[in-house]
This record gives sequence, structure tokens and C-alpha cells, in this order.
Amino acid sequence: MDHFYFIRHGETVWNVENKICGATDIELTAKGHEQAIETGKNLLEKGIHADIILTSPLVRAAETARHISEMTGIPMQVEPRLIEQNFGRYESTPRDGKEFHEAKKELASRFGTGESMLQVAQRIYNLLDDIKAGDREVILVAHNGIVRIIESYFREMDNETFSSCGIRNCEIKRYAFQ
Repeated sequence: MDHFYFIRHGETVWNVENKICGATDIELTAKGHEQAIETGKNLLEKGIHADIILTSPLVRAAETARHISEMTGIPMQVEPRLIEQNFGRYESTPRDGKEFHEAKKELASRFGTGESMLQVAQRIYNLLDDIKAGDREVILVAHNGIVRIIESYFREMDNETFSSCGIRNCEIKRYAFQ
């Protein structure tokens, strides 16, 4: 396929509290559920079609994907490679903390007990290669850390740009393969 869409999950309590969710399984807020439903409506209004919605197994993404699937009629499937990065010792700490911002620049660091950026890149780059080689139109529903890796697949980024990269809850982004 020559393109795909990426949607970040809806708002969570930890998003509101400015905490890093990472691999911690955090529920959507009521607003997060509403955002997901509106995203489904938005896809319909924009005429965006797909064969499948692939979602992270974490509840915040899976619930977002479920709402979108119900609104659009596009079937959904859990894709384990889309799980958010395990940020180890940084899980539940402030998202805008200076130490975490700097730690994201250390691509081989596993944050003590987590997963390195390089490990995440391997699984996400492999997934993107599979999508590119496939014949299905795909919508991915996942996390801010995953979109950071996707961005690095498509464009040149220095460490500062990489560590600052992200999108809003339920933002829809189109990516085209060259």
C-alpha cells in the first residue's frame, strides 16, 4: 500500500495529570471516549476509508479503535507491535520532566526496566514495511511514543526533534510511502 493513517488514542486520566503512561494500561476518560467517537465521525466526513484498523493492545488505544470501528464499520484487529514503549523508571512520572526529555535522546537506553527506542524502532519499522508491502488500506491506532518512531521512519530528525515529537489525542495523520 502507498499510504496509511495514524490516530493517537483518546485522552486518559494520566494525560490529564501530565503523567507518562507508557506500557501501563490506563483507561480513557469520558472525554477520551467522546474524542474517539468524534474521530470516527471525522473519518466518515473526510471520506477516509480503510480495510482494517490495527490497534495497540493497551485499553486506551483498543477502546479508541473500537469506537472508530463502530462509527465507520471498519473492522479492527489487535496488533501487538503497536503497544506503547515501556518507559521503565519513567512510567507515571511527569511527561514534561526535563530528565525524561533528555532520556528520550538516549536511543539504546532501556530506562532501567523498560524498552529502548531502538527496540521499539525495530518492531515499528518492521510493521511499516509489512504495511507498505501489503495490499490493505490501514489505520493504526496507538500512542505518542509510537508516532515518534513512525516520524523517524519518514524523515530526518536530530535527537532534540525526535525527543520533542508528538501529536494530540485522536489526531489523524496520513503517511505516504515514497
